[in-house]
Amino acid sequence: MCDCIFCKIVAGVIPSMKIYEDDDTLAFMDVAKDVDGHILVIPKKHLKNIFDCKPDTLNSVMQTVQTVSLHLIKNCGYDGVNLLNANDESAGQSVPHFHIHIIPRKDNDEINAWPNFEGANNDINSMFESLKMY
Repeated sequence: MCDCIFCKIVAGVIPSMKIYEDDDTLAFMDVAKDVDGHILVIPKKHLKNIFDCKPDTLNSVMQTVQTVSLHLIKNCGYDGVNLLNANDESAGQSVPHFHIHIIPRKDNDEINAWPNFEGANNDINSMFESLKMY
């Protein structure tokens, strides 16, 4: 077994508070205690980040994200969710296993889950020219 904490959770070596599970994915409570209801969704197969995922894996993870998010809205009294994800250390990824954070939200909860950007450094037109894919 690899030394990945999320793989150990999937294998049952480390206990978790499972919210949802299917053949390909697992959703469980984040133990960070940073915000109420913080949930992580992971593929059961070890993949470092989105760059390593095949389309079927991404589809499975996002279906689980939607299933759990709808449960939060329909059955748990939440009004919305934030979805957060970081890919690679340069983006702030702290656990090298692909995962999506679900932050349940209520109207006027005063949670600031959106990054506070300092402002762009480059002209939007020059950025568009350098980033477009056609």
